[in-house]
Amino acid sequence: MSKFAKLGLEENLLKAIQDMGFETPSEVQEKAIPILLEKDTDIVSLAQTGTGKTAAFGFPMLQKINIESRTTQGLILSPTRELCLQITNEIKNYGKYCKGLNVVAVYGGASITDQARDIKKGAQIIVATPGRMKDMIGRRMIDISKIEYCVLDEADEMLNMGFYEDITEILSYSPDDKSTWLFSATMPKEVATIAKKFMYNPIEITVGGKNMGAENVSHEYYLVNARDRYQALKRLADANPSIFSVIFCRTKRDTQKVAELLIEDGYSAAALHGDLSQNQRDLVMKSFRSRQIQMLVATDVAARGIDVDDITHVINYQLSDEIETYTHRSGRTGRAGKTGISMVIASKSESRKIHAIEKIIQKKFIHKEVPSGIEICEVQLFHLANKIKQTEINHDIDTYLPNINEVLEAFSKEELIKKVFSVEFTRFYNYYKKAKNLNVNAGDMSEGSKDTVRYFINIGGKDDFDWMSLKDFLKEMLGLDKDELYKVDVKESFSFFNTDSKHQELVMDFFKEFELEGRRVSVEISKDTGRGRRGGRDRGRGRDHGGFKGRGGERRGNKTSSGRGGGKRDSRRGEDGKKEGGRNDHSRRDSGNSGFKGRSRRKSERPNNSGTGGRRRNRN
Repeated sequence: MSKFAKLGLEENLLKAIQDMGFETPSEVQEKAIPILLEKDTDIVSLAQTGTGKTAAFGFPMLQKINIESRTTQGLILSPTRELCLQITNEIKNYGKYCKGLNVVAVYGGASITDQARDIKKGAQIIVATPGRMKDMIGRRMIDISKIEYCVLDEADEMLNMGFYEDITEILSYSPDDKSTWLFSATMPKEVATIAKKFMYNPIEITVGGKNMGAENVSHEYYLVNARDRYQALKRLADANPSIFSVIFCRTKRDTQKVAELLIEDGYSAAALHGDLSQNQRDLVMKSFRSRQIQMLVATDVAARGIDVDDITHVINYQLSDEIETYTHRSGRTGRAGKTGISMVIASKSESRKIHAIEKIIQKKFIHKEVPSGIEICEVQLFHLANKIKQTEINHDIDTYLPNINEVLEAFSKEELIKKVFSVEFTRFYNYYKKAKNLNVNAGDMSEGSKDTVRYFINIGGKDDFDWMSLKDFLKEMLGLDKDELYKVDVKESFSFFNTDSKHQELVMDFFKEFELEGRRVSVEISKDTGRGRRGGRDRGRGRDHGGFKGRGGERRGNKTSSGRGGGKRDSRRGEDGKKEGGRNDHSRRDSGNSGFKGRSRRKSERPNNSGTGGRRRNRN
């Protein structure tokens, strides 16, 4: 008896498993499948990306639904269209011997009428993104009033993308006595809330530990100045010639920019983000899977659909604002029993995030130095030697050997080796021979040192600032580097920020007579230590600085604040439009300039024209 047969799966499913070459169930499959087959129960399963979660809920659902019925019995919600399509294909493969099975994918960016027609033919299982699903339910194209099983896959990511209201509305059209299976890589408070609201006495399965990183992944970080981030990325790529990686950026704009720079510099790279059409995404992913692309630069949202087992490195070009997102990123490597490396290129202002992530994943980061130019030349030289050693001889060259020998007969074996290797070595040596040291001393990373100043400023959330836009604003106004401004903490009507003490005179002098859109902006030295979490609660202190009183307890941050470019930011961005990094894509900052020029002035420089869901039924 096979190991999968011991889980209680039927013969037609076991045959499909054999065809796919699965031999041993993963831990999450071993724990979840027997429970879901034996009981009609709600379940919360916490397991990292790449641990076989789709099979853990896919096989039980296929075994329990009635294939002969054309009624929709199973609904699977996933955060992105890539993941939606991936799940759909996997379920179809699992059910290849289930005659009459119809699994339909419902997602944005494709014809809604075609999807409605496929469902009308009788879809026992629908795999959907929340936005399109809500739309089709509203148009009465889908009936989920008789579903028996509902899966919330990558629940933490769906909630992080702002789909809570959509999920609530979708579930309100479903029966109260259905079984809800929630699968998530992490267990933030939002996931716990949805489990409490929509589930009845769920059984909890944890693979590894809550929010823990994957076992086969090692975690490294490299400390550099923000302005050297791209140079550090290139060196890490050059120091790992066989790299096959996903590089994560915070915004769509940064993703596109980094990919373009890599391509210009001769690397096989491409961008994957929400502004690409479905056809463009498919082409990028096809090239990545075939390794025509070695470096895929992606946003967190777009990367949710990446299903590639042999990724060697995950590089965090920028860390996400959501600390838990790191778990998803690092889970892209070290899959299917293989090892992987997750690298973070960290600036001075991100040192605290490294420590916060360590607590979440319960693993330590290894601090490593960005390789020097000479080290990279050495790595590339031996990489070429191994490549030559492993290259199979093409005997079609034999015809030309006499002429080749004639050309090279004057050289000794040693001279020929030197010439062959000089082709590669000289290129790297010329580029790196005067390369500077990019590393920042680890001792310089502490933001809590005595050589720092905390400031109070009387602008905040009500002025349409979040922490990132305020940081950009201050950086532009003061002419400081991004790393020279840190601990930016935005409240409702005031904010805090830090600089090194050497910039105190500059900051205080600049804001002596400064106005923003006709309103006096004042800055004071604060006694606040800056230990609170960025974008956190005001704690109700209601400080009175400069006549602007803070409203305690009001949270402002990436989830709710509006963009500075006009118009309130939507709580989500379509199927894959996660609000990356809290930026509004329509902000004036996206024009390539700061976007703040002309909106604010020193008082002495401007004319005197200033003015002032449904509750779950108890099954008992």
